Amino acid sequence: MTAKRDYYEVLGVSRHASQEEIKRAYKRLARQYHPDVNKSPDAEEKFKEINEAYQVLSDPEKRAQYDRFGHAGVTGGGAGGVHVDFGDFPDLSEILEEFFGFGGFGRSGRGARRAERGQDVQVDVTVDFEEAVFGTEKTLEIARWEPCPHCHGTGAEPGTRPIICPQCGGTGQVQQVRSTFFGRFVTTTTCPRCNGTGEIISTPCHVCGGRKVVRRKRKVVVHIPPGVDEGTLIRLTGEGELGRNGGPPGDLYVRVHVRPHPIFKRKGRDILLDLPINVAQAALGDEVEVPTIDGEPVKLTIPPGTQYGKTLKVRGRGVPDVHNPNRRGDMLVTVRVVIPKDLSPEQRDLFRRLGETLGRAPQPDERGFLDRFLDALADALNLD
Repeated sequence: MTAKRDYYEVLGVSRHASQEEIKRAYKRLARQYHPDVNKSPDAEEKFKEINEAYQVLSDPEKRAQYDRFGHAGVTGGGAGGVHVDFGDFPDLSEILEEFFGFGGFGRSGRGARRAERGQDVQVDVTVDFEEAVFGTEKTLEIARWEPCPHCHGTGAEPGTRPIICPQCGGTGQVQQVRSTFFGRFVTTTTCPRCNGTGEIISTPCHVCGGRKVVRRKRKVVVHIPPGVDEGTLIRLTGEGELGRNGGPPGDLYVRVHVRPHPIFKRKGRDILLDLPINVAQAALGDEVEVPTIDGEPVKLTIPPGTQYGKTLKVRGRGVPDVHNPNRRGDMLVTVRVVIPKDLSPEQRDLFRRLGETLGRAPQPDERGFLDRFLDALADALNLD
């Protein structure tokens, strides 16, 4: 007779292993050698050996007897021997449920017709720049599976009703039991007669064909809050596909796209605007009206000596905060000095005379180049 291997060696752990280490080792080996999974000729024998070792080492009292007396201490042959039951193999589903929290192979239909959450759905919507800034509502037409209105989701033609599947008894699963010298093995599979539904529809609904659902379009109103930006996702809870077997529906995600504006751009919560001005306005300063996203222009002061690319701020005329619409960003106005291309003879003469006062290669003095330029431009413009 072949001598039994050391239980610690069977599980591949040290004699000082913790209960958690023993449990992890058993979980790994049980998955590897369970006869429902491993079809090698020696799988049953190895699994029996693994199960036997775990029953002893996972019990503190039995483990203490084994550590003191060896195999005799747990088979009744030593002082204070402890009896160990090495009967039926545990079902694979019991191992899965104990260690992983799920089954699907249960002895009594556990996991059959489990409620499943419906799938999420994503659609796209395009809004104008102003709508993204101030918010809007859009009505979308969404297609999804819904209960058949003819049979009210039963799958059977009105006046008839489904019957419980006689093969699985309504569980949606069937079991096969096989006995061996080492115990019974139970394998649970989807019922081939009802395909796991647990019922038989003898007279299917002529609208849905027994599927219980039909593809239908419906209208959904989407509230788009102020301040959304390109790519913003809006979630509508429960507006996705229906759940199965009583599960909750999925969600509808609406991805927002924003059409470009002809003059405004956006950076975060700020609105950007390019403002073209002429040379005289840049040099002497001016007060101009600029458009805003609100629709009403505002007056903007251009300081004397404004350089090309200078940014001026109009506070509170930007994009609302999507989380707090009462807070708005600013409008940033970037000055673009436009150099004239087509000059009249008078304008050309004025610029020529201005250029003569400035010189071809201006040298800095105490007053600075900008001060001299402004004085020369003012003199030229005041000439008769």
